[in-house]
Amino acid sequence: MFQRAAEWLDSHSMACFYKKVLGVDCPGCGLQRSMASLLRGDLTESLQTYPALIPICFMITFLCLHLIFKWKNGAVILKYTFIFTVAIIVVSYILKMIHQSH
Repeated sequence: MFQRAAEWLDSHSMACFYKKVLGVDCPGCGLQRSMASLLRGDLTESLQTYPALIPICFMITFLCLHLIFKWKNGAVILKYTFIFTVAIIVVSYILKMIHQSH
């Protein structure tokens, strides 16, 4: 089932408008390929392609559960998870840009 979803994602991947217009990767470039790798079970490839995917998945799952169960400290956990996830996105984007410029 996951393999079929990964194949569908590969065949329906969208080109990055930001990269097409400006010629550089956007902070979200690699997310689709990372998800396809994760669906195939290749965690290493997924993390190398887009390191923030796992925290994003956790954050979305936790948000949905918090909306249902309304945990006492859920909003605080979400806030710190969001900050952590954005930090991963920013740092990995900066490192990618530095690596591409060399």
